[in-house]
Amino acid sequence: MKLLYDLPEPTRRLVPSGDGQILYCVPADLGSDGSPAAGWSVVTTSAFLAIADGELRRKIEVGRADTFRAVKGTGNGWLEAKVDGQWVRLARYTASHIGRYAAVARALEQLRQGTPPRFESTEDEETCPRCGRRYPPGTQVCPACLPRMKTMARLAGILRPHARLLAASVAVFAAVSGLTILTPALSRQLIDGFLVPRRPEPGPILGIVAAIGAAGLALQALAVVRGRLVARIANAVARSLRGMVYTKLQALSMKYLNLFKPGDLMNRVANDTDNVQKFVQQGAISGLNEILVLAAIAAVLFARDWRLALLAILPSTLVAFFISWSWRRIRRMYGLQAVVFDRVNSLLQDILSGIRVVKAFGREKAEVERFRGASKELRDLTRRNEVVWSMLIPTFGMVLWLGNFLVLLYGGNLVLGMRMELGELIQFSQYAARLFGPLAWLAGLPRMFVEAATSTERIFGVIDREPDVRDRPAARPHAIEGRIVFDHVTFGYRTHEPVIDDLCVEIAPGEMLGLVGHSGAGKSTLINLILRLYDVDEGAILVDGIDIRDLQLRDLRTQVGVVLQDTFLFAGTVLENIKYSKPDASLREVISAAKIANAHDFIVSFPDGYDAVVGERGQRLSGGERQRIAIARAILHDPRVVILDEATSSVDTETEQTIQDALSRLVRGRTTMAIAHRLATLRNADRLLVLDHGKRVELGTHAELMAAKGIYHGLITTQRKMAGARAV
Repeated sequence: MKLLYDLPEPTRRLVPSGDGQILYCVPADLGSDGSPAAGWSVVTTSAFLAIADGELRRKIEVGRADTFRAVKGTGNGWLEAKVDGQWVRLARYTASHIGRYAAVARALEQLRQGTPPRFESTEDEETCPRCGRRYPPGTQVCPACLPRMKTMARLAGILRPHARLLAASVAVFAAVSGLTILTPALSRQLIDGFLVPRRPEPGPILGIVAAIGAAGLALQALAVVRGRLVARIANAVARSLRGMVYTKLQALSMKYLNLFKPGDLMNRVANDTDNVQKFVQQGAISGLNEILVLAAIAAVLFARDWRLALLAILPSTLVAFFISWSWRRIRRMYGLQAVVFDRVNSLLQDILSGIRVVKAFGREKAEVERFRGASKELRDLTRRNEVVWSMLIPTFGMVLWLGNFLVLLYGGNLVLGMRMELGELIQFSQYAARLFGPLAWLAGLPRMFVEAATSTERIFGVIDREPDVRDRPAARPHAIEGRIVFDHVTFGYRTHEPVIDDLCVEIAPGEMLGLVGHSGAGKSTLINLILRLYDVDEGAILVDGIDIRDLQLRDLRTQVGVVLQDTFLFAGTVLENIKYSKPDASLREVISAAKIANAHDFIVSFPDGYDAVVGERGQRLSGGERQRIAIARAILHDPRVVILDEATSSVDTETEQTIQDALSRLVRGRTTMAIAHRLATLRNADRLLVLDHGKRVELGTHAELMAAKGIYHGLITTQRKMAGARAV
């Protein structure tokens, strides 16, 4: 987030030199009455300065204020300070700067308390530096500023590994162009040399006819070879793109992936790469053949008769002009169609993923209507686009065939005036007719290009995205012993709304820490931070005294085992799901892990045993069975740190006891962080950390917290009363 803008030189002179270094400088784009303004908020090491209309309007020494805060309004916000018991408004700004001012307010608070601010200014990732427009969600590519040709040039770079196939294709295309030129020339020789003068010479006539036939057969054979070469190149490009996109999706962080629905990401891997493949196959490479044919025919036409050549080619200039005129509209048409197509696919993905919920609440009809509505929008948009396109293509065709008509009209007069041979006119007519193929391809190019360019932009938008969480240059592997320290950790999924606020706690090796708090207190967020699915905004998480950002990501995660509330199993066998954490594990190791997890007995009761198929997301198994397979998977992983996130919340009491027995064996000797809805399940925890709105409010053993009669005591009392009511 950009927190240090460049102050114009006249404005910079208004900052007193004695106030120290400028730490932050952000726009204040609203006046006190809410009208647009051009002002600045400047934070130095000792003061806050409000500058507007070329004047220093307000200055507050940081030490004079009792507190600073950023207030979020509707579509705007304001920064204020409490000075001598009174709230003083310092700056007002639009919604686009709310996150910045939240960071500035926290930095001012840190300065007020005598600690160095922990916020760093980075380049703004939300808007294009060239035009100021917001980037589309999840990308740092500005569609308005990105030249389409530059994008397609990058696509051409992917063709380099297939240079030999491309060279072979060019040779085949050149041969096709030569045969395309040869056939009309043979026809002219036959007509002017033998048919019009009526020279019945069977040998030469049969030779010319045979040559025409051979040329036709050769063209068909070359068409087969050309098709196979083009298909191989196009499929290779699509495979490369799919691999690049999927590999990058695996590397990207949760912050980015959460911006999209699964259907949107699936379209990047499947539909967008298919569009690019179609363009490479039908547009780019096949277009090379059409361009060669067009160039060859144009050269022959102008060499024979420049007047007839102009008549044949003149309509193509009209087509080219109309194509350039309609380019922007076609781009908008098919760009919007791609967006709506994404929406329909995402809706379908959501409905099918939640089909059990749909059926449980009898919402089949409502979901059908919802999908029909989305499909209708896509249908109407597609139909409108196709109507426009179906009008353009015949219009282009009619204009292109006009060239052939003019050739016949003018050339026919030349033949009647004995200034041109009949065969030469037919040759010109055939050449003019064969111009239709390349020019029709040219007419269809905008649609193919726009679809491919849109898909290519979306693909490279993913490929070019840098992960928010990645290995530092000096990151190293480390054998974890298990000491974990949260050192003044602050984190928010949106920086200006912290979910974890200045948390400090230390977990000893082998200790089990229970996390307690109301929904939204930040318990699951701590788990995400330990796994480094996100990086902290302030402070650090230390493992054995090492900042986890200095550990290799893969090495860190291979030493952390996770059992979640919503257990996810892949649509494979029991064996494959357990071995997912250790693919090279032997069957003996898998069975041993399953026994420890209390899963072996029910697994061998299946007809196929460990080869039993679990179904999509493990739907063929009960909740308790899925949970125990997940525990077996974690045990096989042999982690040094174990994370339990509501691992028994969705099972009955008897199954819970079985799972608890398995969990007790899993966590033995390992550092463990456990979240549980039923606090009684945390009775084995060494200590309990109570969170409230991301802050540490209580820490101690069960007995200590009960004696303190604080939040934990209240939660336990409430749950006991609820349990008693249920029993009654």
